[in-house]
Amino acid sequence: MSRVQLALNVSNVDAAVAFYAKLFKTQPAKQRPGYANFAIAEPPLKLVLIENPAAAGTMNHIGVELESSEEVSDAVPAELRFAQSAYFKQTDLPIQTENQTTCCYALQDKVWIKDTDGLPWEIYTVLSDSAIFGEAPTESSVCCG
Repeated sequence: MSRVQLALNVSNVDAAVAFYAKLFKTQPAKQRPGYANFAIAEPPLKLVLIENPAAAGTMNHIGVELESSEEVSDAVPAELRFAQSAYFKQTDLPIQTENQTTCCYALQDKVWIKDTDGLPWEIYTVLSDSAIFGEAPTESSVCCG
């Protein structure tokens, strides 16, 4: 199942978890220190909470969770997958591919694309669970980006 992901910066992940658990009538699918995610069935949504007090109340990034690495690869036209491609140079579309990367307590394959205002979109699949977060988020970066 594909679903939209909203990753939010929050000042206190425990307080945010309590709020969103009530709002969506479900508990987090994963919760670690400073991090939680909800796999909400209705509406289909992956809600990610990242404790980042300096940026609380803002969007960390938006994403689309897919079921497989093939779907991630297919989501981006072949001519965009590599920075050296003629199409990429012609359009100057900002794209970054990350395969087998650890982010948000999961091993993932993904691509990042920024919209016209610089908001990061993550198109990804989770390959397996991880005991580590990955690169720690900061107020100026997206989760593991």
